[in-house]
Amino acid sequence: MMTNSIGIAVVGCGYWGVNYVRVFNELTDTDVVAICDQRTARLAEIGQRFPGAHQTDSLDYMLQLEDVDAVVVCTGATTHFEVASRCIAAGKHVLIEKPLTTRVEDAERLTTMADEAGVTLMVGHTFLYNPAVELLKEYLGRSDMGEIYYLYSSRTNLGPIRQDVNALWDLAPHDISIFNYLLDSTPLWVSAVGAKVLKNRREDVGFVSLGYPNNVVGNLHVSWADPNKVRQLVLVGSNRRIVFDDLNPLERVKIFEKGVSRVEPEAASYGEFQYRMRDGDISSPRVEASEPLKNQCQHFIKCIATAQRPRTDGRAGLEVVQVMTAIDRSIAQNGAPVSVEQIALSNPVMYPSQERVYAF
Repeated sequence: MMTNSIGIAVVGCGYWGVNYVRVFNELTDTDVVAICDQRTARLAEIGQRFPGAHQTDSLDYMLQLEDVDAVVVCTGATTHFEVASRCIAAGKHVLIEKPLTTRVEDAERLTTMADEAGVTLMVGHTFLYNPAVELLKEYLGRSDMGEIYYLYSSRTNLGPIRQDVNALWDLAPHDISIFNYLLDSTPLWVSAVGAKVLKNRREDVGFVSLGYPNNVVGNLHVSWADPNKVRQLVLVGSNRRIVFDDLNPLERVKIFEKGVSRVEPEAASYGEFQYRMRDGDISSPRVEASEPLKNQCQHFIKCIATAQRPRTDGRAGLEVVQVMTAIDRSIAQNGAPVSVEQIALSNPVMYPSQERVYAF
């Protein structure tokens, strides 16, 4: 039974798992009551840093603890469904690191299970809780932004190389979730190519094109094999170009008041369109200094307390898994376009309400 302080258990104590332990340990309205990992040495290490929490290598034992109200799942992506489904079945609220699952049918099942159980299901699309991305969303909502033409992103580095998923499943969900959030839509189709340049079993480089409604195109590049670390997203519109560079602490967002737009033709132009160039200032607005992971965790707790649907709920996670599945199929077909709509329609999920109510 929940008290004023929400009891948190973290399953999987790797890089992200220990960060969740740290953040929830810092919040005033949560207690980290259990940590679960199959590595005994890792449990002991985390236990020394954060004493007071139960340490166990048994998920069943952890779920039987009465003071566990919510579980953070930070295990390997291919295990997310098994771990999260057992947590939901035990009546626990669940926050899962991205991706929600690696199979569409598993994502659909988790979403349905959470709705039927009346528990909060949230996906760790952390960038949607980044103040810089929220600022981009604000600018897109302004009337003077103009028409959106296209977006592109780069997410590259030398590793870390995962053992359970390829570079696209590891990195692309970040940018797909951002694109979906900024555009308030999901892609209609994708075209993707991947390469195994490191001669591994999995693709370590990927290039993806995404076709959104209103002829907006998104493009993303991910790599485990690029010596230049890049975390950049660019949005190009008729009136502005906006750049989000997550590695630039001084100018994380830059606004270029530049663009080109179409002017309706005059009768004498024989139907040829004219174009208006716009060249203005370059500015770097102030971005709030806050930790995205902590913002995400606070949002999770707020949604549990108010029974509101999270910004990155199970449905949002499912949509990303659908896109990733289409990417896999396109890579298998050497870049042939694959319909995301067909994947989504193949196994439709019925929700209690089709209207999303977000807690911010």
